[in-house]
Amino acid sequence: MNKHQIENTQNPIRILVFSASLSKDSLNTKLAKIAAAVIKKNGGIVDFASMSEFDCPSFNQDLEATGRFPPGAEELRKRLLENDAFIIASPDYNGSISGVLKNTIDWVSRFRPQPFNGRQAMLLSASPSVAGGNPGLWALRMPLEKLGSPVFPAMFSLANAHNAFSPEGDILEENLLSRLEYNLLAFKETVEASKNYPLMKENWKLFFE
Repeated sequence: MNKHQIENTQNPIRILVFSASLSKDSLNTKLAKIAAAVIKKNGGIVDFASMSEFDCPSFNQDLEATGRFPPGAEELRKRLLENDAFIIASPDYNGSISGVLKNTIDWVSRFRPQPFNGRQAMLLSASPSVAGGNPGLWALRMPLEKLGSPVFPAMFSLANAHNAFSPEGDILEENLLSRLEYNLLAFKETVEASKNYPLMKENWKLFFE
């Protein structure tokens, strides 16, 4: 048995997985579903969500001052706290982060304690462009890391994604699928080490300082 496939039966990890697109036919939703299937197949517990569950009105400090947070922000906060880590498949909009996701992050960042802090993240993207949405992922890293979320070094960008999926939603090129699976399982192992072995968690923290 490959070491990546050994399940931690004592302390299985929980990972929130969602696409940052509101479109029902989103390429990133297809990618998020593949990521969720890989984590499940290898012993993780997946909490699969839709961006529509986290959608919020535009951030406004006057609204925040009333003490009322939008239901979408409340929901993402709850799901972050219920899980050990999160994976986002995020589209690239004009070389940057999608507005709907950035707006939700801004709302959720106002909760205390701040729920992104210490919560490990992995970033994926699928795009029709030759860059695969990679510029948008770099833009997404910045607010997450600013909020204290350790972002996994290996990001995955699927280029020419409009031609990359089978009708069933699988990635057609075996080498790309293998690379995605490798990165996902490396991320899963890192989260497991952080959860179950405090010394590893401290080393992971020092890596980002």
